[in-house]
Amino acid sequence: MTNLVDRYVFTALRRIPEQQRSDIDRELRASIEDAVESRLDAGESREAAVEAALTELGDPDRLADSYSGRPGYLIGPEMFPIWRSVMKTLFTMALPVVIAVIVVIQLFDDPSIGTVIGTAVSSLITVGAHMAFWTTLSFAVVERTGVGSTDLKRDWTLKDLPRYEPGRATTPQLISGLVWVALLITALVLQQFTFTDVPVLDPANWAFWWPVLIALFVLRGLYHVWLHRVGRWTMTVAAVNAALTVATTAPMVWLLATDRFFNPAFHGFLELEGGDVKTWLTTTVIAVVVLGGLWDIFETTKRAVQERRGLPTQVPGTGL
Repeated sequence: MTNLVDRYVFTALRRIPEQQRSDIDRELRASIEDAVESRLDAGESREAAVEAALTELGDPDRLADSYSGRPGYLIGPEMFPIWRSVMKTLFTMALPVVIAVIVVIQLFDDPSIGTVIGTAVSSLITVGAHMAFWTTLSFAVVERTGVGSTDLKRDWTLKDLPRYEPGRATTPQLISGLVWVALLITALVLQQFTFTDVPVLDPANWAFWWPVLIALFVLRGLYHVWLHRVGRWTMTVAAVNAALTVATTAPMVWLLATDRFFNPAFHGFLELEGGDVKTWLTTTVIAVVVLGGLWDIFETTKRAVQERRGLPTQVPGTGL
């Protein structure tokens, strides 16, 4: 029947390489015996002294890792910042490009909205999971073998500090917002009269929807002026932006989904080979409008939250 010391030592040795076990067995038993003797001299019973000594040593698996020099974590503190930076780059830059390519291919294969959305979502989950798994596995291997670790590790310098922009709404942002509004209204009006003898967008919508969209664009311009006067990204600003975005995006998506956005008589569609050109173009525009609207709401809300916490906004592409 094994005693507590034997059980503790056996548990620790099972995680120790074979060639190290005999030395660590002697060292560990000697350490335990010294701790027990010290407690016996203090007047404790042997049973209590053994229990206290083993409890003080702690988890035998962790003790074994410290003896063998093997890390008890998947990615350690030296490799973690590099792993986090790589993961951030993959998910913010590489993953969107991959999904965009997959969606474009799907548009040519089967341009139906349900199929495209299903492909995008499933690809996002599958590709994202593979990126996370293989990247983490690679770093875990490097962490344990040390192969290539010197190439990944580098000394931090002041150049690695992120740059930040003011949390306040700036004049360039006002100008950019007003220019975009002017361009959208101009493009909507001119496509009816100047670009071609047959307008690209359905002229029947001039009875209601195009004037409504122009009015919403004007409201967007007034929003930028109001934001500049407020000077800060507040939660009220975020809420107004979200309302305007939804009010503009919803009718556009509805017109596109019901085949009332593009002019069916536009000869550009008729001259292109393939009957699904208009369909996949419509699906692409819907995706751009919806994703663009969601991104705008997200960015504005994030700025408002950071402003509320007193945090500046990091300039994209700077820092680790």
